[in-house]
Amino acid sequence: MLRTYSPKPSEIERVWYVVDAEDVVLGRLATEVARVLRGKHRPIFAPHIDTGDHVIVVNASKVVLSADKGSREFAYRHSGYPGSLTATSYAEMLRDKPEELVRGAVKGMLPKGPLGRRQLLKLKVYAGPAHPHDAQQPRAFGLPGSARRVS
Repeated sequence: MLRTYSPKPSEIERVWYVVDAEDVVLGRLATEVARVLRGKHRPIFAPHIDTGDHVIVVNASKVVLSADKGSREFAYRHSGYPGSLTATSYAEMLRDKPEELVRGAVKGMLPKGPLGRRQLLKLKVYAGPAHPHDAQQPRAFGLPGSARRVS
């Protein structure tokens, strides 16, 4: 019988990565970021334990929406009161709050529940090229299919 491997907390070494979102399609960016946040890129991955790394996404305002999704897709919010459903197009979100657009796309690809919420805390998103996490010495993370890497 094959036993389930459970990595111990001492075996998990967290690394910080920087991802440049400039000219990258939102869905492709979100899948790769979610993969790193979950820890699926590591040989010690276990679905019930947070083995992922920290991810810093810069240039979120320059992400690309494919297939006219800016005007077709909407993000919905509801305050709980009758008639208070608010719809915001992805184009408006990209213009006004690009950090929330990227964070919402990644959130949808993480597990639901306490584990996914804990993994989402390791995501830092910034609209511009600057971030305050230089002390963590983040490594560049090149997205598959992207010839350009961040330094």
